[in-house]
Amino acid sequence: MKLSIIVPFRDEEHYLPRLLASIQRQTRLPDRLVLVDDGSTDRSGELARAFAATHDYAVAVSRPPRPREADRLAGAAELRTFEWAVAGLDEGFDVIAKLDADLELNPRHFERITDEMHADPTLGLAGICLSDVLADGSAVRVPAPRWHVRGATKFYRRECYQQIQPIPSHLGWDMIDEVKSRQAGWRTESFELPDGDTLHLRPTGQQDGRLRAYRRWGECAWGYGAHPVFALLGAVKRIGWRPYVVGGVLYAIGYWGAALRGVPRAEPEVRAFVRREEARQVLAALTPRLGLAATRQ
Repeated sequence: MKLSIIVPFRDEEHYLPRLLASIQRQTRLPDRLVLVDDGSTDRSGELARAFAATHDYAVAVSRPPRPREADRLAGAAELRTFEWAVAGLDEGFDVIAKLDADLELNPRHFERITDEMHADPTLGLAGICLSDVLADGSAVRVPAPRWHVRGATKFYRRECYQQIQPIPSHLGWDMIDEVKSRQAGWRTESFELPDGDTLHLRPTGQQDGRLRAYRRWGECAWGYGAHPVFALLGAVKRIGWRPYVVGGVLYAIGYWGAALRGVPRAEPEVRAFVRREEARQVLAALTPRLGLAATRQ
C-alpha cells in the first residue's frame, strides 16, 4: 500500500525533531512525507527543510501567508492545511495520514496501520492508541473507545477519505470525519502496539491553556452534533477531572454558548447518526447494570 504522511505545523521547533527522529526509526517508512509549515515564526521550517534535504521520501513546503487567527484551533487550521497539502500531492496514494508535530512515534506505528488496512478492506479510518506525556515525564493513556481515532494521528484509506468529503472546517471536525466514515459503512479503529504507545508529547488541551480547552471541548460536542443530554453527561464526567468542577462548568458553557451563538455544526443527517450512536453507547453502559439489578431482585 502506498502511504503518504502529511504533518502540518506552526512553531513546533521544540517537538518537531523528536517526531522526525521517530519517523526515521519506523519499520515501514512512508512513500511520501510532506512537512507543511503553516506560518512558523521559530526554526520549525528550517528544521523541516533540513530533514527533507537528506531524506528522499520527504518534502518541506510552506502554506501561502494569510492573516493570523485569534483561535487557530477553532477555525480548524490544521485540517485546512492538511487538505491544502493533499490537493498538492503529485502522485497517487492508498493511505493518507495527518500527524501532529508533537508526537513521538512507536517504531511500528506505520507498519501496524498499513498491515491492518491491507488485511481489512472495510477499515477506512485508523490510528494508534496514544499516551500523553505529563509534566513529570510519566506517560498516561487517555481513555477512549476503540472506534475513536484521535485527531493527532489520522490514517484514511483513499476511498474513505474521498467519500467523506467535505469535512467541515470548524471545531468537532475530528469527530465528524469518523462519524461520516462509519455512516458510509467504513470501520474506524485505534490499535494498540505491544511494545508501547506512541507518545503525545504535549498533553491534549495544553497548547493554549487547560481552561480554554474545556470550553473548546464543549464547543466540539456542539460542532459534531452531540445530544444536549449527552453533552450534559460529558460536563458531569469532567467535574471530576482537574481542575475539579471548573472543567465541567466550562465544558457546558462551551456547548450551550455555541448553541446560543449559532456556531456551525455537522449536517442534520450526521447529527442524527451521532445521536443513534450515543443511544447505543448509553444502552451498552446500562445493560450490565440493569442485569445486575435484576439478579439482585
